[in-house]
Amino acid sequence: MIPLRRAAPGPARAAVAAAVLTASLAFTGCSALAPPAIRAENPTENPAENPVGGPLASAAASANQAAKPTTPAQAYAAKLTTALTALGKQVAAPSRDQLRSAFAGAGADANTVEVSIDKTPTGLAVDAVEGAAVVDRVCVIGQVRAGAVHVTTLPVLDSGRCFVGDQR
Repeated sequence: MIPLRRAAPGPARAAVAAAVLTASLAFTGCSALAPPAIRAENPTENPAENPVGGPLASAAASANQAAKPTTPAQAYAAKLTTALTALGKQVAAPSRDQLRSAFAGAGADANTVEVSIDKTPTGLAVDAVEGAAVVDRVCVIGQVRAGAVHVTTLPVLDSGRCFVGDQR
């Protein structure tokens, strides 16, 4: 058996130690530079008056209410959020037809709305159903998962569609 020898400290080992030290200082220094938490101007101390999320949630809600859609896609996304929220309250896992109807009710052409599958090839229900509509060369994508709604905008694919594959 050959005895193991310890490598003598050399320039390579010192360089590695310096790199580790620099990285650890950089990472811990970043948290020290983080901006302070956003505070509401009039935070409520009584949780009954502000049951969901406290002052930060009320400040965020105020900011969302003040934001007005500036593009046709943003305006449609706001309408779609309302339509999908109503659908999510009625049924936690909507069908393709129900999702397509919600998109059409918000103002999209039902014939051009792309909708994901609502059943797997083996007949099981999917976890979430998604739909998309092109509005002013922007994809407005909506998802309903267990009654929860998420709407976002993304660029249109080169194909002119929002989903990859045939999901109409």
